[in-house]
Amino acid sequence: RALLWLGPVYLAGYLGLSGSWVLLALALWLCWGLIRRGKRDRLAAAFALLEDEREAVCRGLAARHLPAWVHFPDVERVEWLNKVLIQAWPYFGTIMEKTFKEVLEPKIRAKSVHLKTCTFTKIHFGEKCPRINGIKAYTKEIDRRQVTLDLQICYIGDCEIHMDISKFNLGVKGVQLYGTLRVILEPLLTDAPFVGAVTLFFMQKPHLEINWAGMSNLLDVPGINVMSDSLIQDFIAARLVLPNRITVPLKKNMNIAHLRFPVPQGVIRVHLLEAENLVQKDNFLGAIRGKSDPYALLRVGTVQYRSKTVSRDLNPIWNETFEFVVHEVPGQDLEVDLYDEDPDKDDFMGSLLIGLVDVMNDRTVDEWFPLSKTTSGHLHLKLEWLSLVNDQEKLHEDKKGLSTAILIVYLDSAFNLPKNHFEYSNGECGAKKMKNNKYLKKMEREPSSFVLLTVGNKTQKSKTCNFSKDPTWGQAFTFFVHSAHSQSLHIEIKDKERDSALGTSVVCLSHLLKDPNMTLDQRFQLDHSSSDSFIKMKLVLRALKVEEPDPQRVKAGVNASKPGPVRATEKAGTQQKFSSPPQVSKVPPMSKDSAALESLPKKDSGEDLDTKDSSEAPVPSETLSGLDEAEGKQNPEHGPPSALPSGAAAMPTLPVLQEMRVAPSVTSLGSLPSSCFELSSSNLDIHNGTEMPLGEIQLTVRYASIRQSLVVLVNGCRNLVPSSNRGVDPYVRIYLLPDRRWTSRKKTSVKKKTLNPQYDEKFEFFESLENVKKRTLDIAVKNHRPFISQERKELGKVRIDLSQEDLIKGFAQW
Repeated sequence: RALLWLGPVYLAGYLGLSGSWVLLALALWLCWGLIRRGKRDRLAAAFALLEDEREAVCRGLAARHLPAWVHFPDVERVEWLNKVLIQAWPYFGTIMEKTFKEVLEPKIRAKSVHLKTCTFTKIHFGEKCPRINGIKAYTKEIDRRQVTLDLQICYIGDCEIHMDISKFNLGVKGVQLYGTLRVILEPLLTDAPFVGAVTLFFMQKPHLEINWAGMSNLLDVPGINVMSDSLIQDFIAARLVLPNRITVPLKKNMNIAHLRFPVPQGVIRVHLLEAENLVQKDNFLGAIRGKSDPYALLRVGTVQYRSKTVSRDLNPIWNETFEFVVHEVPGQDLEVDLYDEDPDKDDFMGSLLIGLVDVMNDRTVDEWFPLSKTTSGHLHLKLEWLSLVNDQEKLHEDKKGLSTAILIVYLDSAFNLPKNHFEYSNGECGAKKMKNNKYLKKMEREPSSFVLLTVGNKTQKSKTCNFSKDPTWGQAFTFFVHSAHSQSLHIEIKDKERDSALGTSVVCLSHLLKDPNMTLDQRFQLDHSSSDSFIKMKLVLRALKVEEPDPQRVKAGVNASKPGPVRATEKAGTQQKFSSPPQVSKVPPMSKDSAALESLPKKDSGEDLDTKDSSEAPVPSETLSGLDEAEGKQNPEHGPPSALPSGAAAMPTLPVLQEMRVAPSVTSLGSLPSSCFELSSSNLDIHNGTEMPLGEIQLTVRYASIRQSLVVLVNGCRNLVPSSNRGVDPYVRIYLLPDRRWTSRKKTSVKKKTLNPQYDEKFEFFESLENVKKRTLDIAVKNHRPFISQERKELGKVRIDLSQEDLIKGFAQW
């Protein structure tokens, strides 16, 4: 072994190479070993989780290790199904071993001359079978004639597969696979087998990690490992990730073409506008902080776009538009990741995940979204849902150059392709005499053909069908169309072996407009090919239509067009006039302080505001000028609290008060002062003999359905009671009870020497709405004191029972 290690060193010296080559080889070997150990450790941790899931959950593993049913109440446990899989796994392994030997091995040998010696020496699928961590069944927003299930698949396998190729041993020893597999049972029938077909596909690329064995260990070398993993994942995505599907008919004579290639559900148009307050990632000499060079990656399924890079700007403006085809709703999401472009490795700056089902229902979303997985930053997006309609009047050309239609191409098959481009001449089929018999023999083979489809400047490539003059592809492609009257679809069939054209065709999209359904399903004659060469396709053209939002519908997510409280139009001292809802004919003028006091709900059972003797307690002033979401700015006129006048004006009617409490969108969370939360002294160690209020804190709380999170905005505090003569340095601490872990604590920045601090800081708790309804929001204002100081730390606290609040509407109060 010592000679084996010293051999490369001796060889480098013998060849006169520099010692840096030895150091480079040593560094590669160390990195390779680190990657190998990391894979083994992750596999061991996954096995431990698989062995005792209950104990692992109790230990509080990272969220990514926990099963889906822990986080999502609508995901159900299916332990009975996992027990069935455990019992059936040995028999499944036997079937797969036979399939590898009798089916897969001959196919690998036929691929190439160099693979003729391929032999599987060991096939063992191990004792660990796949698990289903949870199943979500959809009952809404789907067709009544189908059953849609999302399976959380987890396979941590101890399988061992080895194969020999020309005395080289390659193998796999352990696999990890995580992903969401969608299963659609449709159409439902009234006779056996009651289901016409089963369709399977992954919603997104599954996470795959392979522990290699034998010579395959070289794939873990740094640089090669990333490329090999991406190639394997792309191979899976090309067959099992949307829009690709596997459809298995269960009933004879069942036409599954429309099941394999359904018409997309719509198009999402994303306007990437701007961002603000992004984190600083660039630094000089590790200390001097600089500005970042942000860009965005937008992704829906397997389609990804990258925005331009804005140099040295933490508030970049992009003003770019991207369009994505949406195949499955509910299920598909819009993912946005922000990165700082660097010469070596780009730094992560935050991400955003938006459920497209809410965008489809809201039709239009124009909003500032807070970035997650980062300390600060907001992203301004405008999202438009475009429906696919069969209406030629909607095909007018867009003045801004945006798409007006979508072309769906179902590529079926081709017939009588020439073996090579020498078989035809000037459109007439004729054999060419070749002088080189060896080359002639090669040209006599059946072609391995693929298709290039082009609309405008976008070209898509089909898979390759090997050695067939009548290939069948069975694939679907989508293209965005800007002008259906002038654009064309260009088809070119090429031979992979010789990279030569076997035939071409051009279809003008205006031909589809002659059909009432804008559909063509026929054979198309190939040009520059044999006279009897055809290609069979189905072309479907659909116009894109922006649906108008339903004004009666309660928005599921943040939306700028959401109707909010009516803005005050007149001010006169402490008097304001409110515009009433349509059902209220007249509302008398009222005091803003009395309105605040009247609309105040009871947030804590231990606290009651004395509304009778208003002169003894401070009552917050209220302004409605910040309620206008179009401004998106907080009203700067927050005066000190004033006492309620003895001759208070008449109170507004109940509908007006309800209108005043309509929740804001995420952009305007800081612009809705309403009634007040008083900081309680009942739980503090204060011996002043009274329960006087210790000040007020302004909070805005709402549940963001699109992001599945509780958003808490801490605007500021006022009239805090000082705890010492030197002043206080207040900050706000937030818990979502009963979770009091230090890691889940939220904390604002510290404001120095002030009793009226302004924070305007936003925090998110990523929990389901059902779970949040069971929680209590615990908020405390504390004094940032020296470690050995004897000063009182807590300045006041408030608790909000979230089960009593309408979190979808939200509330904003002092």
